[in-house]
Amino acid sequence: MTLNPELDRFALVLAGTARSWRNKLDQRLKPLGLSQAKWRVLLYLAKDGDGLMQRELAERLSVEGPTVVRLLDRMTADGWIQRRESPSDRRVKTVHMTPKARRTVERIETVASQLRAELFADIPRTELLACLDVLKRIQQKAENV
Repeated sequence: MTLNPELDRFALVLAGTARSWRNKLDQRLKPLGLSQAKWRVLLYLAKDGDGLMQRELAERLSVEGPTVVRLLDRMTADGWIQRRESPSDRRVKTVHMTPKARRTVERIETVASQLRAELFADIPRTELLACLDVLKRIQQKAENV
């Protein structure tokens, strides 16, 4: 029995919105030869710095180590990334974008920006700011619980 059905509905809508948004972006990026898993890796490398450790990527993607290793194996074979031994610890592998990936990240960002513009076209700025404020507060609480 739910004491507050709005909270349950909020959680479902939030998760569903994120899933729908990712799926739509995934659909638009398919012609570039990228699955959702692959474009997310490239965006994390572009945003968080080329040369992330495999372990750090796994954490950001919320996947287990063996899963990220298989993904990175495919991305290496497809020419998206290179893995290198860390200069400070040979057991650690760092992940680096290839020139092909760097060029493609610009296209990913363009497609993502166009999609965002479409999704937010009819949303008044005041409503968007209120929504952002609520989501930030929920996120902070979730991180501190």
